[in-house]
Amino acid sequence: MNWLDKLERKFGRYAIPNLMRYIILLYGAGFVLNLVNPGFYYQFLCLDAHAILRGQVWRIVTFIIQPPSSNAFFLIFVLYLYYMIGMQLEYAWGAFRFNLYFFAGVLFHVLAAVIAYLITGVPLPLSTTYLNLSLFFAFAALYPNMQFMLFFVIPVKVKWLALLDGAAFVYTIIQPFLPAYAGSAYRILYQANALAALVSILNFVIFFLSSRHGKAMSPRQIRRKREFQKKIRPENHYAGGARHRCAVCGRTELDAPDLEFRYCSRCNGNYEYCQDHLFTHTHIK
Repeated sequence: MNWLDKLERKFGRYAIPNLMRYIILLYGAGFVLNLVNPGFYYQFLCLDAHAILRGQVWRIVTFIIQPPSSNAFFLIFVLYLYYMIGMQLEYAWGAFRFNLYFFAGVLFHVLAAVIAYLITGVPLPLSTTYLNLSLFFAFAALYPNMQFMLFFVIPVKVKWLALLDGAAFVYTIIQPFLPAYAGSAYRILYQANALAALVSILNFVIFFLSSRHGKAMSPRQIRRKREFQKKIRPENHYAGGARHRCAVCGRTELDAPDLEFRYCSRCNGNYEYCQDHLFTHTHIK
């Protein structure tokens, strides 16, 4: 059992299901806020290490509401893409692992901003843009041969788009050190983007290389597991027409529509558990 398994068994019950839906809603709220009061975010909510160290600790959380774009049409497209990728990753990994990936990225951004400020004395305005872009790396690692329609007409495999994304990350990281940008008036912005891109890549590397879960989370295994469960689970086999029932508390989706149910791979037999008992039940051998 590796460190991810241990964390999931201990804290899995606290994971937020459908996390990406809430993140998308926050981006929408941030977009509306910028329309109503364009300066409010940077004055009170952005990731400003100087302000955080002076007591404005809410910025550790509120900076994530900054929308990926100020253009309404492009924002709708980007949010749909983020939503699709985020929900697919949560489906593949489970709510806990997706929560961990996203919030670890947020934590890395905060730590990087504070450390950079303590070293340089200059607050760098980091956003979650590159954290969201790093979700695409995770998606490409799981589904490298899935095709996207580039410009809605050109089919391109995800793995090739991920390579372009990686090249953009590399350029962003080295950009502040290039002579053409060294004396630029926007040098602080370039440095902030470089730091955000670096910690987002670091988050991706730590999650995938240290967890050793690449094979366990492969889409082929997920699809095979779903097909197996579909074969062994007859339709409407519980009283009242319920399709899911927790083996511990006996609740079904009819008792609480928001409940999520999962099968336990460590139990011998076809045992299903609700989200409250998935990581706390005694395994049946």
